[in-house]
Amino acid sequence: MFQFLEKAIIGMALLRMLSGSIEIMAALLFLKVNNVEKALMINSSLALIGPIVLIVTTTIGLIGIAEKISFVKMLWIFCGVGLILYGVKSS
Repeated sequence: MFQFLEKAIIGMALLRMLSGSIEIMAALLFLKVNNVEKALMINSSLALIGPIVLIVTTTIGLIGIAEKISFVKMLWIFCGVGLILYGVKSS
């Protein structure tokens, strides 16, 4: 089954699975520490992981389709990702 999947798809899926696993581990850690202050610290550290995963996953996808789209369209996609990150962090 995996021999028919593109390498970019496998990389993107594995990265998202890793990200989801980190989120689940953080939730379990919340339950273990049973302290709101510590849970907020754990949650704040997760705020770093989300944007990094978004950027890396998008980059892997763009590398996978690099020969199919123009350089200008790639720039537009990266600008869109940058605007998403700016919009989330500006509030």
